[in-house]
Amino acid sequence: MTDSDVTTSMFERIGGRATIDLLVDRFYDRMDALPEAKIIRAMHADDLGLIRDVLKRYLTEWTGGPKLYSPEKGHPRLPQRHIGFAIGDAERDAWLLCMRGAMEETVTDAAVRQDLDRALSGLADWMRNRP
Repeated sequence: MTDSDVTTSMFERIGGRATIDLLVDRFYDRMDALPEAKIIRAMHADDLGLIRDVLKRYLTEWTGGPKLYSPEKGHPRLPQRHIGFAIGDAERDAWLLCMRGAMEETVTDAAVRQDLDRALSGLADWMRNRP
């Protein structure tokens, strides 16, 4: 990691809003298409439009971009927001499978993709609420 990586937000490193939007769209496209993602797709509404928008706003803010999530939703409180869903290793792994595929398609810099993967893996692991 260089000094510029420390001072440059992940949002900027991955390519900003356009990349976040594409990343989230590819993520949910994979969730819809991959048999391995069936377990997490079932946790979502039939229409993914609203949740796509929420995740785009959340990831924009989470990666250091403009505050698009918290002014409307408040503190993310992710574990509390997901408490109604049984999330174990299988669900985490399905989520990461979709996200990693989406990152491969949208984040062109391998080092940046690795840093983002590390951060998202920690986030996904933190969401588990059952053994």
